[in-house]
Amino acid sequence: MFISTMFLVGLSGGIASGKSTVVAVLRELGCAVIDADVIAREVVQPHLKAYQRIVRYFGTEILLENGEINREALGNIIFSHPEKRQLLNSITHPEIQKEMLKQILKYFVLGYRYVILDIPLLFENNRLTKFMKYTVLVYCDPPTQLSRLMKRNGLSQAEAEARIASQLPLDEKRKLASHVIDNSGDRESTRRQVLRLHARLEDSLDFLWARLAAGPNFQV
Repeated sequence: MFISTMFLVGLSGGIASGKSTVVAVLRELGCAVIDADVIAREVVQPHLKAYQRIVRYFGTEILLENGEINREALGNIIFSHPEKRQLLNSITHPEIQKEMLKQILKYFVLGYRYVILDIPLLFENNRLTKFMKYTVLVYCDPPTQLSRLMKRNGLSQAEAEARIASQLPLDEKRKLASHVIDNSGDRESTRRQVLRLHARLEDSLDFLWARLAAGPNFQV
């Protein structure tokens, strides 16, 4: 029943590509959006299992005075040590996925027929894409991405380029996505594209109900 009446949409972007702008419009339209970044912060709160394992492996020097994990300090460690990034992911990803599944089930019970999963590393971690009916990339051209990141984070060009280089290039992700929202222009242009995407998702929902109504012999 769950598999036949609900589908998942994976949403991703790149650093400073404007994904939060797209998410805001989708939420305004009443879509159910699960934010993997928010969950990632929640599962490492003090006294939870992932928190205890992270402190055991990375030491108390990654903690703030209030006992919470200093995400910037931890980020600096894993940025230059791929094996430590892998270790951190092995601790946090199972907890994140469990919480995401809980939230998907919550939306299913509430009557939603599709859920959008906002996952920053969706295309880097291609094990997740197979669960998505559609994948959406929030894209912007490289010069715009660079200037936005420098302005937003107060970075030099070299610092911003290093941050961007640590991710899969947007032009590579673009080839992997079933839908692309180009956020290189103004907000109104982006909004129109999100409205078109929303209409397609709703159409897809109508098509799903048509298939169910037609019964098991219906052929695509």
